[in-house]
Amino acid sequence: MSAGSARRPGGSGNSDELTEDQIGEFREAFSLFDKDGDGAITNKELAVVMRALGQQPTPDELKEMIKEVDQDGSGSIEFDEFLEMMKKQMRNADSEDELRRAFRLFDADGDGFLSPAELRQVMLNLGERLTKEEVDAMIEEADTDRDGQVSYEEFARIMGYGDDGEAEGENFS
Repeated sequence: MSAGSARRPGGSGNSDELTEDQIGEFREAFSLFDKDGDGAITNKELAVVMRALGQQPTPDELKEMIKEVDQDGSGSIEFDEFLEMMKKQMRNADSEDELRRAFRLFDADGDGFLSPAELRQVMLNLGERLTKEEVDAMIEEADTDRDGQVSYEEFARIMGYGDDGEAEGENFS
């Protein structure tokens, strides 16, 4: 693996592969919370591990991660399962960062909202010539609080990131 494709916990990158350093860091964190040294951590221990590594999963997200990762149905997470889960969590964080960057780029005046004029300009930059009515229809679809503009939360929701706990409650001003 080239140095340019290496990923750091909580960082960004393009590879699904972990570096030896990352695996070592994850193993160290994993063993800190594997109190009895049996090679597995419980649901509660998993929450502590994730927070220690800079992740903030909700209880529902933890349950879903465990369900998706616990291949042997033991109700606990073995190290191999833990590594797979951390890879997925890192990919999700990278996607969220990309969405935030896109929103900031589109929000030309930096007020934390996309106005009809900003949305029209974005679409022009993408090669789409939209009428005022078409832009208004796009705003109407995304604008769930009906204030005439699109907040980051609304943008995230329409882009498929709604109600994930990460995108909620944030405007960029």
